[in-house]
Amino acid sequence: MTLAAATQLAVATNEHLASMSNTLIYSAMAVYTLAFFAYIAEWIFGSRSKVGRTANALTAGAADTVQRVSRPAVTVQKAGGTAVLERPKVVVRSATGSRDVPDGPGAHGGDVQGDLYGRIAVSLTVLAFVVQLAGVVARAASVQRAPWGNMYEFSITFTAVAVGVYLALLGLKKNVRWLGLFLTTTVLLLLGLAVTVLYTASDQLVPALHSYWLYIHVSTAIFCGAVFYVGAVATILYLFKDSYENKLEAGIKPGSFASSVLERLPASASLDKFAYRVNAAVFPLWTFTIIAGAIWAGDAWGRYWNWDPKETWSFITWVAYACYLHARATAGWKGRKAAYLAMIAFACWLFNFYGVNIFVSGKHSYAGV
Repeated sequence: MTLAAATQLAVATNEHLASMSNTLIYSAMAVYTLAFFAYIAEWIFGSRSKVGRTANALTAGAADTVQRVSRPAVTVQKAGGTAVLERPKVVVRSATGSRDVPDGPGAHGGDVQGDLYGRIAVSLTVLAFVVQLAGVVARAASVQRAPWGNMYEFSITFTAVAVGVYLALLGLKKNVRWLGLFLTTTVLLLLGLAVTVLYTASDQLVPALHSYWLYIHVSTAIFCGAVFYVGAVATILYLFKDSYENKLEAGIKPGSFASSVLERLPASASLDKFAYRVNAAVFPLWTFTIIAGAIWAGDAWGRYWNWDPKETWSFITWVAYACYLHARATAGWKGRKAAYLAMIAFACWLFNFYGVNIFVSGKHSYAGV
């Protein structure tokens, strides 16, 4: 046996690090579960004392808007000796399609006890993130390569990056703690799917993946997906919050459960703006991801574009997000219409990851399931 062959065998059979990685991933799931319950406690035990004032302000603002719409001011000007009546333009909604409504107090509802549970939840999320990141690194060290050669590895890395994006936004003093409960729920579901259905034993890559482009192309794809996920959650919450504000504006009293949750979120305009900014910020990097993949395809397969299912759906995802960003810059396609486009775009990204890898055969069939 040659030295190169012995080294390859040693790398491929480092079961100790692979087992350590599995243990760390399960440990991270346990800590995420504790964080999930802490986020639940933040929402449940947080006081609604400050939340009610937000709804009252919205109702009062809606009534004032209706009053101004029903009795618009009229001015009289003279042009060439002829009286001209000018009715001013009444702006009922903002440019994003939402009222000028203050943001909610947050998941804790402005309560000290609720805020304490929220801080505990964030601390547990940080701990789980560190443990999960160690599991990803151990997986990489077990075969001395990038830890995203199959869907299992992609899943554990993607969820870690998504949590990292959330914690980074918190570190930048962004008011995004409302995202914590939805994030931990999704992370637990994806990790549960990864360790059961998608699990693949630690092994070496197929020859086509032995390239430095693996580190560039796949890492940017993972990061883009994590940011697109954050934007998708904000978009979904925007749709619910916008519907809730519409009901209040129409004088309809929403249910107590919807009120207790939606009143604490940022205003629909804030959620809409947040979703747009994160999607717009990462879209150039997604463009680079597709270009980098094409260059890698040229090196590996001799052609820059093969209309492989993964390539095709990556391009479809790019077109969908481009349409969303264009719609946001076009009058008449703001607010809910643009939000629906954003959800279609993220659905394309999800199908590109799960659907193409599991149900469609192609040159990118490295799912390992």
